[in-house]
Formats: sequence, C-alpha cells, structure tokens
Amino acid sequence: MAAKPHPRGESWRRALSFELWLFTATIVLCTVPWLVASEWAWAWTPILVAYLLRHLYLLTHLALLIRRHHRLIPPFPRGLWGEIYRSIAQYQQRGRKGRKRQIRFTRRFREAANAVPDGLVILDKLHRVDWANPAAARLMNVHWPEDDGRPLFEILTHPDLKDFVETGESLRPMDFAPEHNRALMLSLRITPFGERKRQRLVVARDITKIYHLNMIRRDFVANASHELRTPLTVIAGFLEGLIDAAATPPNHRRPLTLMHNQAERMRLIIEDLLTLSRLEMHEHPEVQEPVDVPDELHLILQEAHALSNGRHELSTDIDENLLLLGSPPELRSAFSNLIFNAIKHTPDGTEIRIRWSAWNDRLELRVEDNGPGIEPEHLPRLTERFYRIDKARSRESGGTGLGLAIVKHIMNRHDARLLIASEIDRGSAFTCVFPRDRAIAREDPEHTAAPRAATEPRSETRVVAPQAPRSLRARG
Repeated sequence: MAAKPHPRGESWRRALSFELWLFTATIVLCTVPWLVASEWAWAWTPILVAYLLRHLYLLTHLALLIRRHHRLIPPFPRGLWGEIYRSIAQYQQRGRKGRKRQIRFTRRFREAANAVPDGLVILDKLHRVDWANPAAARLMNVHWPEDDGRPLFEILTHPDLKDFVETGESLRPMDFAPEHNRALMLSLRITPFGERKRQRLVVARDITKIYHLNMIRRDFVANASHELRTPLTVIAGFLEGLIDAAATPPNHRRPLTLMHNQAERMRLIIEDLLTLSRLEMHEHPEVQEPVDVPDELHLILQEAHALSNGRHELSTDIDENLLLLGSPPELRSAFSNLIFNAIKHTPDGTEIRIRWSAWNDRLELRVEDNGPGIEPEHLPRLTERFYRIDKARSRESGGTGLGLAIVKHIMNRHDARLLIASEIDRGSAFTCVFPRDRAIAREDPEHTAAPRAATEPRSETRVVAPQAPRSLRARG
C-alpha cells in the first residue's frame, strides 16, 4: 500500500510549483516583446518591476510584523512566501504556548515556595539576595524585594556565617539563634547550584521545639544518670564485700555475683549516657591539641591483645609520623571502641587489620575484619542508641548499645565521618575519616625508630582480659 504523502510536504511542493510558474511566466512575458517587435522592447520593464516589487513588499511586510511582535494570521500569500509566513506563525504559536507553560510553572513554583514553612533565599554569585520567600522574613529577617541585592551577611549576622556560605558545605547544617529573634533556633543549610556552583540556595528551618526537646532529654538523662550512679556504686560495693566475705554461705555467692555483675552493667550504661550527654553539650571539643595517634593506638593494642588472649590475629599498618588535631580522651575512646568491638563481636581465628594513614584529601583510621559480616538492613541503624543486632550476644559481651553512638558524636565534633561497610561472610570495615587540615606531622622522627614490642605479646603469656574503658561498649 502506497504511503500517504505528508500534507506539509505537499504544501511545500505546491508553493514551489507556484513560484516556478510565476518565475517562468515573468521570463516569458519579458522575452516576448523582444521577439515580436523591437519597438515593444520596453514592455518587459514593468513586468519585471512588478515581480520584484511583490517580493520586496512581502519581505518588508514580514519584517514589520516581526519587529512589532504582531501575530501572523491567515490568509497568507501564495507560494514560498506563504510557507515562510505559515512557518513563522507556527513558531510564534509554539513560543506562546511555551511562555504560557513557563508562566504557569513559575506561578506554581512561587505559590509552592511561598507555602513552604522553611525560609528559602537564593544568593547570586556575589552572595547577595536574589530572591526570598515570605518565611525568610520571619526566620532570617530577609525581606524580598526590599532586600534585593543586599549581602546576606549584612542582614543575618553571625561570626561563622560568611565562611559557611562561601564554603557551601551542604552535608552539615549550622544551628544558631539569630540576633533579630533570640527565641528562635535556626538550622541553616547551604546548597551550591548554578554556573560552576557559585550561586547558593539557603534553607532555614525552625528547630526551636526540637532543640528544646533535645535539651530536656539531655538534661533528664544527665540528671537521672547522675542520681542513679551513687546508689548503684553503693550497692555494687556492698555486693562485692558480701562476695568476698568469709561468712557468706557458698550457695549465696553465685546469686550475689550475678547481682554484682548486673549492677556493674547498669553502672556502665549510666557512664555511657553521661558521656553522650557531655558530648552533646558542645559542637566541638573545648580543648584541642596535637594527638599522638600512633602512641594511642599502640596503647590500645596492648589492651586489645590482652582482651583477645590470642584468639584473634591482629595486624597493623600505622603511619608513625602522622598526628591529629583533636581531643585526646575523645579520640582514644572512639578508636578503642572500634578495635574492642572487632574483638568482641568476631569469632575466634578472625583477622583484624588496623590502619592509620593519610590520603590526598583525608586521614583514615580503618578497623577491618574478615568475620561473618553484618546484614545490610542493620547498617543504617548501627549508630543509633541501644540498637543491637543480636541482643543476647551483646549482653553476654557486656555491651550497652551506646558505643557506636558515642563514636559518631566524637567524629561529628572533630569534623569527621564514621563510614561502615560490611558484606556477609566477607567481614566488616569501620572507617573514621578526618579532614586533611587536621593532620600534623611529627617533628621528631627518631620517636618512631624502635617499634613497640608490647604490641606483640609473647605467645606463652596469659593475661586476664582487662575491662574496657567506661565509654567503650559493644557494637550496635
């Protein structure tokens, strides 16, 4: 079956045929006077002028219509000029439809942006206000269009705001109380966009209720833990005395020992809760100093060897000249937590690898094992408080379920991240990633000349496994 000709192509063929016919007729009419009689030779001039004037008129008319932004509507002239008029009219129609869609989209965007309870501010390349929604006036004191073109730092003042906006850090929010309304607590997020990511989208969220709830929760946990610690210490002390007393009947010693172990476990949970409360008090450590991470790791490995008692194979790759700016007690707690967890929660014969090294843009402490691994559904929740993969096993190992939550808070306070990766039957890897600007090179290389023999205990030595520090608990 023959294909039906396209109407558009048929129209162009008819227009081209008309133009060829008109051109041929003009040539014939201009040639005939020369052939009939020489005295009629002048007759070709008006015919050619009429043909050229038609093209000039249609071209001038089209230029005027386009310049005046007039709509091209039928009837259109015949021939190729008519097709040109018709094509331009179709482009005009498509442009009008596109503009209407754009207007509708812009209207819907503005209505949606105005309805958002969060403050939205768009900054140009020079970090000046380019647009803001109504919520920004209440939350950030940015009124648009009154503040159009003003730098954001002149309106919303904070010592760290300029660096925060220029850096364009989108992963971590900035929480503060604005000067125009100290009763508010804002959470500010910055998203770079536009050409070369030089523009900024500032999103301000009112977290006043959440902030106060967290304050109440933190104070309650701290006060309750503090009040419980003293009676538990007294109970544990009396139980320990009764266990060691010669007058205690032998059949009473086992229940007294169980009571003492549970009291000690409750004390450890309270200590971890107090540690978390202290970490939440401030965003960054109050005192930061160069931390000798290699020395800290070697001391932790001594306890790790004793805790393992030869049941695990520990290997290390430690850069002895790489130090870190931070809080020594907090980093010691985080690192020992990860290493002790690898020992407590992996079966005998597991290889545990500890690596402390520097890369191009970061520093890494990586604790990796080839144990049974962790199911993928558990990975996002491992740093939640009291979350356990196997509750019975965690209790047997003495875990409180707060260890990784403490590690996560310590990493946040050091501008670092805790990355967790695991595959079933292939092992797990816990990595602390620090920014490169916290690296410090050791000034005395001779300090690393002799490796520490204590990190590799003798095979015949049997040491009772020491109890982990108070803030170090089981994974998950």
